[in-house]
Amino acid sequence: MAQKSTIYKFRIALSDLERNYYDALNLTIAQHPSESLDRMVAKLLAFSINAQAGLMFTKGLSAVEEPDIWIRTLDEQTSLWIDVGEPSPDRIKKASRQANEVKVYSFNSKSDVWWEQGRSKFAMSKVSIFRFDSQSVKAFTALVERTMDVSITITGDSAFIAADSGECEVGWESLQVV
Repeated sequence: MAQKSTIYKFRIALSDLERNYYDALNLTIAQHPSESLDRMVAKLLAFSINAQAGLMFTKGLSAVEEPDIWIRTLDEQTSLWIDVGEPSPDRIKKASRQANEVKVYSFNSKSDVWWEQGRSKFAMSKVSIFRFDSQSVKAFTALVERTMDVSITITGDSAFIAADSGECEVGWESLQVV
């Protein structure tokens, strides 16, 4: 019998001070059985950083040809493709041919090695790559509950997260920006 996804519900008060974007998001995220909680949290952060009309989660790990998050136009074109993790250079190259804008958010302790091994190949693709601080992601993961209210305030290259169970700050660095 196959394992089922774990469902998480987030009510987010989002304040992005860099873009002057403020929103109240109600997100339901299905954590795939093979997906770590750290990865799910990184997806939530990537969604919050890029929040805008039309942005939505895809089937994620259940649909390998799709990104984790995207914006699709009415004529089924992909205007924004967001992958979370350490995708292969070939996947990024393919994504940059399919979408107007491609972003990657890496989040774990192995992302340094991934970046160094693929840096020259990534430079040939039209992709922006960001790396979350892995310890900060783990701090956010420690706060996660199945249903939670959370406040996320984005300023510069960091997000301040406040929840009933505590607070933390998640920083990221821009590795490649197009």
